[in-house]
Amino acid sequence: MIRYECDMCGAFLQANDLKRFIVKMEIYAAAGPIELDPEALTDTETELNTILHELEKADPDEVEDQTYRSFRFDICDACRRKLLRKPLG
Repeated sequence: MIRYECDMCGAFLQANDLKRFIVKMEIYAAAGPIELDPEALTDTETELNTILHELEKADPDEVEDQTYRSFRFDICDACRRKLLRKPLG
């Protein structure tokens, strides 16, 4: 049996309760189109190898946090109302 509780206040929630809500959040880099200057691309192989070497040493979670992360929360009705009033706390 799956046990649900509010991820904000800890209140017990029923699986099919009408007062149980799901919050989904996505955070991702807001990168626009990349403009390349052909004259600035002198040694792309060296630069690419440097980036790959840095990625091999990096913590995968930290790399993911810098590019994309999604979350899913179960919340109760009272916390839903608080969240709608002030979404970023």
